[in-house]
Amino acid sequence: MPALEPNPTGGQRTLLLILGVMLAVSIVIGVIASFAAGH
Repeated sequence: MPALEPNPTGGQRTLLLILGVMLAVSIVIGVIASFAAGH
């Protein structure tokens, strides 16, 4: 899979890192919101 190989420029890796962090934050917010709503 070429997409998973290290990119010499680092542009693709940085983009994936940013997307990963955004996704993780969204999941955390969703869990906290559902926990707060359930209690």
